[in-house]
Amino acid sequence: MLAMQHSATASRPGQPHDTAEHQRLESHRQQQENWKRWGPYLSDRSWGTVREDYSADGSAWTYLPHDHARSKAYRWGEDGIAGISDDQQILCFSLAMWNGLDPIIKERFFGLTGPEGNHGEDVKELYYYLDSTPTHSYMRCLYKYPQNAYPYDHIVAINAGRTSFDPEYELIDTGIFDDSRYFDVFVEYVKATAEDIHIRITVHNRGPAAATIWLVPQLWYRNTWRWVGWPETEPVIEDTQRTGNVHEFACTHEAMGKRYYYVENSDGTAQPMFTNNETNSLRLHGKPGKTAYVKDAFDRYVVQGEKDAINPDRRGTKAGTLHRIEVPAGGSAVVRCALLSELKPDPFAQTQQRFDERIREADAFFATVQQHQLTDEERRVQRQALAGMLWSKQFYALDMRAWLNGDFADNPPPASRLSGRNHNWQDLNIGDILSMPDKWEYPWFAAWDLAFHVIVLAMIDIDFAKEQLELLISEKVMHANGQIPAYEWEFSDVNPPVQAWAVWRVYNIEKHANHEKGDRQFLERCYHKLLLNFTWWVNRKDSTGRNIFQGGFLGLDNISVFDRSQPLPGGGSLEQADATGWMGLFCLNLMAIGLELAQEDSVYEHLGIKFFEHFMAIAAAMNNELAPGVTLWNETDGWYYDVVHSPDGGSEPTRQIAVRSLVGLIPLFAAQVLEHSWFEKLPNFKARYEWLLTHRPELAAGMSCIWTQDGVKCLLSIVRQGRLERILLRALDEQEFLSPHGLRSLSRYHLEHPYVLTVGDREWTARYEPAESTTRLFGGNSNWRGPVWFPTAFMFITSLRVYDRFHGQGLRVECPVGSGQWMTLNDVAMELARRMCSVFLPDANGNRPVNGSNALLQKDPHFQPYVMFHEYFHGDTGLGLGANHQTGWTSLVAKMFEQLGAHRADLERQAPNP
Repeated sequence: MLAMQHSATASRPGQPHDTAEHQRLESHRQQQENWKRWGPYLSDRSWGTVREDYSADGSAWTYLPHDHARSKAYRWGEDGIAGISDDQQILCFSLAMWNGLDPIIKERFFGLTGPEGNHGEDVKELYYYLDSTPTHSYMRCLYKYPQNAYPYDHIVAINAGRTSFDPEYELIDTGIFDDSRYFDVFVEYVKATAEDIHIRITVHNRGPAAATIWLVPQLWYRNTWRWVGWPETEPVIEDTQRTGNVHEFACTHEAMGKRYYYVENSDGTAQPMFTNNETNSLRLHGKPGKTAYVKDAFDRYVVQGEKDAINPDRRGTKAGTLHRIEVPAGGSAVVRCALLSELKPDPFAQTQQRFDERIREADAFFATVQQHQLTDEERRVQRQALAGMLWSKQFYALDMRAWLNGDFADNPPPASRLSGRNHNWQDLNIGDILSMPDKWEYPWFAAWDLAFHVIVLAMIDIDFAKEQLELLISEKVMHANGQIPAYEWEFSDVNPPVQAWAVWRVYNIEKHANHEKGDRQFLERCYHKLLLNFTWWVNRKDSTGRNIFQGGFLGLDNISVFDRSQPLPGGGSLEQADATGWMGLFCLNLMAIGLELAQEDSVYEHLGIKFFEHFMAIAAAMNNELAPGVTLWNETDGWYYDVVHSPDGGSEPTRQIAVRSLVGLIPLFAAQVLEHSWFEKLPNFKARYEWLLTHRPELAAGMSCIWTQDGVKCLLSIVRQGRLERILLRALDEQEFLSPHGLRSLSRYHLEHPYVLTVGDREWTARYEPAESTTRLFGGNSNWRGPVWFPTAFMFITSLRVYDRFHGQGLRVECPVGSGQWMTLNDVAMELARRMCSVFLPDANGNRPVNGSNALLQKDPHFQPYVMFHEYFHGDTGLGLGANHQTGWTSLVAKMFEQLGAHRADLERQAPNP
């Protein structure tokens, strides 16, 4: 259950934003206390990542597999279960455990690598992030640990035998949770101060018989002392030999100073263990290393029975305590730890009081966030989505020069490295806290994912949201040429340019909440960097100079009939409706930011003019002929399509790729309402605007530029009203895009009418696939040929509300098509939001669509309250698919709940009094 259920007197919505958590956020903002120094910054997975890959061929999955992870000291970052660290990941804490039957200690999550999974990589564990405040003053998570031996080999073998037409084989499918033979392990943290942390581990035996669990709370230093450029002084954790019912450890680090770690030992049986965070060279390389006490010592001692694996001198760079606990059927046990900045004679004297206080404070904080008209269940799901977003912060370190050149002159990396993956990103150098899409599946930043993360983060921590955007476009990350790196697997891939959209939205979220006073310095700093990124797009992705853009897959993976990031079948060039639509939106965002800044600084007025003119050119290119009789718009279908130009001018020198997908919906996103007040304050912009409309009719005709009758508002958009209504006829048709649970990424029309592209004697096919992909295109772990995805659906909702802000009651459309129900565009947006939110809510039978037909997830009282925020969802049923812990952009459901609650309140206010 969430923290809100601990307190019967939790604060209710409507209270002012002056809670203890708000005060902590303000103290952090004022740099009085660093309340965010400690947090859930430990990754769920560091093995199998690009950062840790020093192979000659870039085979990250095989270079450092899960089987090696317990024995090899990582170079760039640590991982663990339910863990925390400081914001430079000097000192780390996490939980290890053993059920007496597993072949290895459970100290990190297991999953399949990309090549092993029949639908790509996938974590094979059950865990839930349940609660967190923005300063991490209170955090709670749950790990479900089977009492029978974890079926490592079985899971690998079954998935290996399945084809792409079969579903993934998950841990819950093995039957290992049947008869409730598992432990629910809850891990909670509270901060007594910014530097003092109390930890509570509660183990519940859900099974019918008593069962034994070995718990190992463990603390260790990230190994930085072996690498070039780091201090050579090795830190140490040592037993102070304190007597009584508490184990005390002194932790000393050259930069961090001294800290003290305490573990409760109420029955006197907890055993301290010490080793070093060093690679087990004997196991991995067949030769002894610098020390006999190495990273995997606790596994060897506890599970393998090697009594000499741990250091008898009770010191090292990694320490833990071993707790053997027999938990009665239906019973529970608690282990408490504390990581403190000072020696304490009685470190647990106020632990319970601190937990009670922080839980109440967390409830009070979220009561101010959840002020809209939501049901208790909606609040529960929204709060868990926000918790997952906060738990998905991760310390991310990568110095590309060091990674490329290696750490040791006598042991250089393979020469192929200097011409391989990411070799042209040598200036990227980062060591910061970043919001991850998912800390197991995708434990690295992703450029367009992050733009959606900040929309949700702005609901609860506006400062962190702004910091994330500025970090992404800082000199640490952005290429000198202006490109924003896509993600770690290949920085040079191209994601949609949504960062300006995110900056503009976050600025306005804060401005609206702050009595129309926005953070102009933030907006101005971001604007300068966004101008560089826009220039990169214009110079690199408009190959013909005609304002029609490319970009490859643009984050939509296999949405096209072929891989758009590779040379086209039969050669030729591709002009993309989605890339051009994104660039139209980019222009409007930069225009709006320029005009906002120009309200107080006229220097920016000319940039507003520049981007208005560039938008006109893009809109005209989008809607005009690319070749005789060929445009991106298809008048017959009422949809935008990509266009292919053949290299040799064959029988079809230019043709549309007529796949009805989100590619054709994205041009609709490019819409902006201009206020007349902007014009009045900006005479140069107004004059240039009027001149362009008069003297460039060929550009003006290519866009929508209409004013309300009273002259108060102007709508700029790529899509004119007639075409908007045509597009909505398909988008709101339940036989095409409108799913019971959101917006499909490809029209259901293509189930019976697959699109086939024939080039020579080869065929490429795009068919509606509502679940996992049946093709290995892009690795097979991502599918844009039918499932519901939250980011693009949220963009659609946002765009509909922009159009509605202009049209209001003046434009109604039928939704769903054929239903006889006519709605304003805002009502349509809220209907789509309702459908998206329903994925996670119990239906009339008490079943959550996200859980499909799994009876355990749907009905068991110890599973049913918890929700997984998957990567994407079945286009017809809402079943969760893909990365099953990808809170990331799926946490946009929290924002949708906020919008729904506000909409309900508006309807109530507008209703006539009885």
